[in-house]
Amino acid sequence: MQPNKKYNCLIVDDEPPAREVLRRYISQVPMLNLIGECGNAVQAISMLKQHHIHLLFLDIQMPQITGLDLIGTLVDAPKIVLTTAFEQYAVKAFELDVTDYLVKPVRFDRFLKAVMKALPEQYARYDDQSPFNAQDGADHAFLYFRADRKMVKVMLNEILHIESLKDYVKINTTRGPVITKYAITSLEAMLPSSSFIRVHRSYLIALDKIDSYTQDEINIGIDVIPIGKIYRMQVLNILAQGKG
Repeated sequence: MQPNKKYNCLIVDDEPPAREVLRRYISQVPMLNLIGECGNAVQAISMLKQHHIHLLFLDIQMPQITGLDLIGTLVDAPKIVLTTAFEQYAVKAFELDVTDYLVKPVRFDRFLKAVMKALPEQYARYDDQSPFNAQDGADHAFLYFRADRKMVKVMLNEILHIESLKDYVKINTTRGPVITKYAITSLEAMLPSSSFIRVHRSYLIALDKIDSYTQDEINIGIDVIPIGKIYRMQVLNILAQGKG
């Protein structure tokens, strides 16, 4: 198979927020083509008959027919990545020969690792085509965001901090700010947790960009980022371990 081949994907999940996260992730990976979304397994069966699906992102606990039951009905199954909030189904899932098992909330780096496992070996030699390298903290890791009517490339190692602006986020980088329509919670799930941390309901920061901090705030260059009360203990524990 040629490395520029598009792989058709289908999302099956009864929770709209979970589908939104996967939809955003898929849009960031050039070799993936999202065919559609289903809120239950019955809809999925119809979609699988109508389209040639290469990769199925499948929730487990759904009404009427569970994801595991759906797998059991498939004769010529595509590659399957299970996405679930429950860890206890892992053994059963792998008995059904699924490609990977992702526990919600799904991080983008973990999502991409599952995708690379599902695609043919040819793609392993073309990691530079993917928007985010599977290795946390890679210097060449980047994401694309829609801003000013174009797709803007943002290098992860250039991000200073991210601020929520209601339906938008302001990604402050060493090259300047990028404002894009995104939920900060979705962006938090996409970024590697080893490099970025939520410090406030409205702020994400890059740990390696911290210049100084107190119990109430973090300084990154001339910017002062508040530490939210509900995040304080976790943030201070991480910084005390020298991860900043």
